[in-house]
Parts: sequence; structure tokens; C-alpha cells
Amino acid sequence: MSHDKNQTSDQLTIGQLARAAGVGLETIRYYQRRALLPVPVVARGYRTYPLLLVQRIRFIKRAQELGFSLAEITTLLQLEDNDDRIAIRKVAADRLLQVEEKLEDLQKMQKMLTSLIHECEATAQTKACPIIHALAEKGSMS
Repeated sequence: MSHDKNQTSDQLTIGQLARAAGVGLETIRYYQRRALLPVPVVARGYRTYPLLLVQRIRFIKRAQELGFSLAEITTLLQLEDNDDRIAIRKVAADRLLQVEEKLEDLQKMQKMLTSLIHECEATAQTKACPIIHALAEKGSMS
């Protein structure tokens, strides 16, 4: 059976969907296995995907870039499908708290490294480098 490429504009093949969303075929299949994307039924010999899935895939990729785990993204998508904004805000607020904690840790690390760099500049060549010494000590970066 030949594939009819003259499908309606709101239906895409998996290859067209992947290209439109800027991902590979394996990414789409992986998202399907993770239940992030639906697996369409075979119609006329092949599967077609609604054009709306392009936005969903872009959301998934952007959420990953922002540090959301696939489990969190799954939850967000399920909540969006059910229009549960309170729960969506809770997931986002939890992620924000994690980001703030990470920023605090990064700021501590920035201060320590800045101090160590200045200390290294001021230390005589005959003494051990304070950067290497500090990093070699267990727990020195916390």
C-alpha cells in the first residue's frame, strides 16, 4: 500500500512531526514510551500525528532546558490536560525552590573560588597552590 503524502495539513507523519519540532525520530518514540506523547492508531497503512503535537514537543524540550525532569514534565502535561492550574503552580513552585537552592550553592561556590583565586595570586610560588589544596580537602567546597 503506498503512503498518501497528500494528507490534510493538520496531520503529519512521524518524520514530518520530528522535523517540524526540531527533534529526531527516536526522540518522538522515546516520548511515546514515556507517555509524554500519544501513539496514534494506524490509519490507511501508517500513523499520522496532529500538528498540535509540535507545540507539545517544543514545550517538553524547553521544560527540559529549564531543568524539569521528564517525570515533572509528565505531571505538568497531565495537569494541563485536566486544566489544574493550582497543581501546575505547585510543580513550578517546587522547581523554583530547587533553582533558588542551587543558585545559593552556586553563589557560595563563586565566592569561594574568587577568594581562592585571589589567595593563589598573593601566595608565594614556593608554597602549595591554595586552589589545589582547598579542592583536595574533603568537604571544602560546601
